[in-house]
Amino acid sequence: MLFFLSLTTVDLVAATHNIKEYGATGDGKHIDSPAINAAIEAAAQNGGGTVYIPTGKYACYSIRLKSHLTIYLEAGAEIIAAFPTQTEGYDEAEENPHNLYQDFGHSHWKNSLMWGIGLEDVTICGPGLINGKGLTREESRLPGVGNKAISLKLCKNVILKDFSMLHCGHFALLATGVDNLTIHNLKVDTNRDGFDIDCCRNVRISDCSVNSPWDDAIVLKASYALGFFRDTENVTINGCYVSGFDKGTMISGTYERLHPQAPDHGFVTGRIKLGTESSGGLKNIAISNCIFERCRGLALETVDGGHLEDVVISNITMRDIVNAPIFLRLGARMRSPEGTAIGTMKRIRISHVNVFNADSRYSCIISGIPGARIEDVSFQDIHIYFQGGYTEEDAKRTPPEQEKAYPEPWMFGTIPASGFYVRHARNIHFENVNFHFEKPDGRPLYVTDDAEITRK
Repeated sequence: MLFFLSLTTVDLVAATHNIKEYGATGDGKHIDSPAINAAIEAAAQNGGGTVYIPTGKYACYSIRLKSHLTIYLEAGAEIIAAFPTQTEGYDEAEENPHNLYQDFGHSHWKNSLMWGIGLEDVTICGPGLINGKGLTREESRLPGVGNKAISLKLCKNVILKDFSMLHCGHFALLATGVDNLTIHNLKVDTNRDGFDIDCCRNVRISDCSVNSPWDDAIVLKASYALGFFRDTENVTINGCYVSGFDKGTMISGTYERLHPQAPDHGFVTGRIKLGTESSGGLKNIAISNCIFERCRGLALETVDGGHLEDVVISNITMRDIVNAPIFLRLGARMRSPEGTAIGTMKRIRISHVNVFNADSRYSCIISGIPGARIEDVSFQDIHIYFQGGYTEEDAKRTPPEQEKAYPEPWMFGTIPASGFYVRHARNIHFENVNFHFEKPDGRPLYVTDDAEITRK
């Protein structure tokens, strides 16, 4: 028995690769990614294992993940994305003939701090920090420039848990075509997107805090980046906090509000969204027990031909919402291969939502387009506290259709309703939906156009 226990202990130690043993310095100055990659390669050659990152600051370029691998970040360990130089930098973005159908950033994975393609059984965990200091928030077309902290393509059985992420460029996480993805207890405070979950199946996001004033916090997408249609489906988002405080101030605990503008000239972003990239479908989604603060509202969008169906959203509280608290848009931007038909949006249930201090200009919006209606949506037990302040003259407006526009509430201008504007929709049901206004608002609560609604 003693021999067996001793052998087991040796096996466990042998499966752990401390990056210091492969030459990592941890001084924040020397580039330590070659040492980390050497430890990863050694684990892979033995069929897998744990790469241990002890306390220290590790300046890095691209870290190339492998299958059957755990990256463990010790408390006090910090992976820092280094700034590229004329001679050193991140792996080049690979060729992708399908760039036409989504932004460049969604179409490439290797130009990242940590990346993996076609892998299985990958875990990144521990109480350490990933600092994307040297990553750009832009599209990153130049060789050697990186714009994503973690990038995964066509992987399965991936776990990300317990670490923090700071200033992570265009994407803190870009996961494309990943099946069985678990994201738990991450703290992310970044300068563009938080989690982009694209063409993924069986995803669990829980107990995460994501502050992203300049873009979306948690966003589900279904682009054409893989070169074929693939739905994002079977996703739960539970117990998460999303916000748009000044970047870096959520992790620091100061929650500053000095900078109100996102680069798209709207106010801060920081929300949970389904869309915009929507060549494929978004199906079987459950969002519950989440908090929005100082950010845009909940957005459900399909504009590229995808079917957004079977979505349940419940127990949401929002505070200081800078545009429409609830925005449902079925459009026809159609950034998809030629011949793709307009999508659908149906079977959506939204209940037990409380919104305080929401901008009143856009009220809440449900808008399809002529010939393509949003269908079968119910709202139950909703309380929205609007700022109010608009007039009877504002109620005379007819918003433009904007069928091909990028979907944001401001595309319609000031909305003629103070509560819900519903257009090109049918079987929309409201039960126990309550509105409150800080200032009087001269617009009617509900305005409909080519819409069938019921109210209780």
